[in-house]
Amino acid sequence: MIYCKEDFGGDFKWGVSTAAYQVEGAFNARGKGLSVWDVFSNTKGKIFENQHGNIACDFYHRYATDIALMKQLNIPNFRFSLSWSRIFPNGIGTVNPDGIDFYNRVIDFCLELDIEPWITLYHWDLPYELEKKGGWTNRDIINWFGEYVALCVRKFGDRVKHWMVLNEPMVFTGAGYFLGIHAPGKRGLNNFLSAAHHAALCQAEGGRILRSFSTGASIGTTFSCSLVEPLTDSDKDSLAAVRVDALLNRMFVEPLHGYGYPVNDLKLLQRLEPYVKTNDQRNLQFDMDFIGIQNYTREIVTASYLVPYVWAKLVKADKRNVEKTEMNWEVYPESIYKMLHQFSKYKTPILVTENGAAFEDVVVGREVNDVARRAYLQQYIQQVLRAKREGINVNGYFVWSFTDNFEWAEGYRPRFGLVHIDYKTQERTVKSSGYWYSNFLKGTGVTDRSRLNLAY
Repeated sequence: MIYCKEDFGGDFKWGVSTAAYQVEGAFNARGKGLSVWDVFSNTKGKIFENQHGNIACDFYHRYATDIALMKQLNIPNFRFSLSWSRIFPNGIGTVNPDGIDFYNRVIDFCLELDIEPWITLYHWDLPYELEKKGGWTNRDIINWFGEYVALCVRKFGDRVKHWMVLNEPMVFTGAGYFLGIHAPGKRGLNNFLSAAHHAALCQAEGGRILRSFSTGASIGTTFSCSLVEPLTDSDKDSLAAVRVDALLNRMFVEPLHGYGYPVNDLKLLQRLEPYVKTNDQRNLQFDMDFIGIQNYTREIVTASYLVPYVWAKLVKADKRNVEKTEMNWEVYPESIYKMLHQFSKYKTPILVTENGAAFEDVVVGREVNDVARRAYLQQYIQQVLRAKREGINVNGYFVWSFTDNFEWAEGYRPRFGLVHIDYKTQERTVKSSGYWYSNFLKGTGVTDRSRLNLAY
């Protein structure tokens, strides 16, 4: 069990994460344009019980209350994303001053309370007007994205010192452009490959633009990652695990570091060739100050001739005798330890920019008891410490998420938050995991809310 955050060192960054579409609401307020998620989630049949993010947690109107609560909970770092279409309603061109003003208020209030803002520039909510032009499948997105990044760093870079370019490009290109289960709902290999290559170019180009405008900033980008292990020790399953690992964990981080796409281990990536232009191999590379890894679980795979391209299938947690979350993800704390080791080979400092779990909350009056989430966080943080003690250059840990929120295609059913949201009243209630994290950050062993003097 972890008893002292000082075990990690005084410079270790502790925080929480959120994303614009999942919490802000105000989807068409004060000049904001539509995003692909605004359109997708309001399309019948796309989201669990036809839910949408039009209001979500109403962070747009309640940001001061939420950030003040964050301060009361001793949380010193806040990772949040900007809504591209709140700033550029059409994706490019005319700027929405009300959108700029909103994020200025959020940033300034964080700093007023001595909370460090960490901005993610793109967390999946592409302006819908750009999607109508092809979105990530259109190579022009490199210029569109560049215009957006340049404006953001000019407007906010005097106060924001920590930037993340993209959030989980494997997920928003795979789920959004290949499987069609996330916005914008496109399907097909060619859509995926073109979108993925353009996203890989944008993650490096975004870094270059940030550095050109803000030489003292800390610049990174984030990657989803899951420990991938074979179902059996057979050669077929072992090779299947290699292919899935190349797709899920290596496809975006390796070109960034100059290794190119992992074509040798996943022949499918040879089909990227039609989208690769002169100088692209060089332009895929950028020397990030850090990389963020976002780990929740491990994946067990087995060879399958029924699944094209990777010839492997995942064996879901509910098909195995394991502890699992409401997302049907296995609880396997050692996964984060092993992924920290795996990503350490790229020689770039690492932060854990997301980790957390969705479990059913037991709500009794003003109390929310989430023992399983608290245990999950304790166990995963212990594994981060284990890796750090073994010399892994890991320098931070951010819980996903601060509040419950709109969980994409799953709607509001899964709850990841340290803070419970009653979506009918928007009332906030700190969960037992939130109190535990607060006291861990404060350096006490207190878990009883009555001894925290929290006024909210």
